[in-house]
Amino acid sequence: MTSDTSTDRLTTTRPTADNVITSWHPLPRPRLRPARRRTSPTSTHRTGTRTPRPTSRRRNRHSTGPGPTGRNKEIEGYQLDWFNDDPSSTSWNWYADANQRDMMWMARDRGADIFELFSNSPMWWMLRNDDPRGYDAGWTSNLQNGDYGRHAAYLATIARYAHDHWGIDFRSVQPVNEPALPWTPEMGRGQEGCFFDPAQQARLIRETRAQLDARGLSWREIPAMDENGYDYALTTWNQFDSDTRQAAGRINVHAYRTETRRDLLYAAAEASGKPIWMSEYTDGDASGMTIARTIGYDMRWLHPTAWVYWQIVDNNNGGTYGPIELVNNQLGLVNTKYYVLALYMRHIRPGMRIVDSGHPDVVAAYDRSSRKRVIVAANHGEGQYIGFDLSRFTTVATDGALVDRWYTSTAGTERYVYRNDDTALHGKRFW
Repeated sequence: MTSDTSTDRLTTTRPTADNVITSWHPLPRPRLRPARRRTSPTSTHRTGTRTPRPTSRRRNRHSTGPGPTGRNKEIEGYQLDWFNDDPSSTSWNWYADANQRDMMWMARDRGADIFELFSNSPMWWMLRNDDPRGYDAGWTSNLQNGDYGRHAAYLATIARYAHDHWGIDFRSVQPVNEPALPWTPEMGRGQEGCFFDPAQQARLIRETRAQLDARGLSWREIPAMDENGYDYALTTWNQFDSDTRQAAGRINVHAYRTETRRDLLYAAAEASGKPIWMSEYTDGDASGMTIARTIGYDMRWLHPTAWVYWQIVDNNNGGTYGPIELVNNQLGLVNTKYYVLALYMRHIRPGMRIVDSGHPDVVAAYDRSSRKRVIVAANHGEGQYIGFDLSRFTTVATDGALVDRWYTSTAGTERYVYRNDDTALHGKRFW
């Protein structure tokens, strides 16, 4: 999902039914002042231990596996050994990890047009202990000191090969994933990350920039830094020098430490002229209420230009992290939060501008080309009214015009229900 920020405000009065998320299309022809930032539609393809994470129709992330299949090496990598850096040599296997690559192509064929390449861990043979799950000591990088340039070259080689042979241009190349966490084999999380302190991250950003430039990929962005939470990202960013910040095209952050302040990270990004992607989030709440609150708070205070869900289909054998469950390799239950996500992702479309609603449980967006307004609101607790004051807009529909709305009850009793008979404009207000 992509967004934009705007200086216009939509005034809410008092919050619509019991634990319900609702999407309205109230304004056929409003006029807005220009927004401060327009976002682009996004799609990413990440390199790591799990399948790509489709979040909106236009985003795909592709993981560069850290090693061959086998113990501790869950996703195949493309460079089999260190003998030869020539991608046409026998040290490289471009048929590895075919399923993930097929998913990327399928996403592209269905409209995904922005892709990101990322790494959970460097290749196993670059590591101190040959184990992509992490270093035994924790708080210590598992990447051998002499292989920073080689890890960057590995990622840049994949990006170049994808351009030349796969018909995929990665918008960005991310060399780390949640680097502030002390990844060890004992954490039992698979190949999810590799620890790098801020100085090591800065080195990787600069090395990756140089390797991409050397292959004619100077327009590829390098995000910093896919940290686990807003506070980790802010701490790391504040320790980067000006050259590293210049080399980073934007800030990526994951939305797992939701108790920490989003606005401080946004202020730092804004001061540096960098956009923010919320590049990973999931939770175990099947109802969708938690994700609705996270989206609302992120849009209110983080101002991301892209918002990415972890995996729409999650192979966790009956768990609820995926909106659609995959059990024993078969599609299973569609959880209510799938329909909650639909209220945001089907209506807040790529390129729309996010308008400040004045409340974290209300996300408002504007489509300049169609002159359409979208409002998505979450109600926590007992049923109540949400009133919207549109008086700041120059033009609205006529008094009494009906408002289209879709709603989902987080209890699961009503899923993405459409109504056009119970909400109307009263002057420039509706509720």
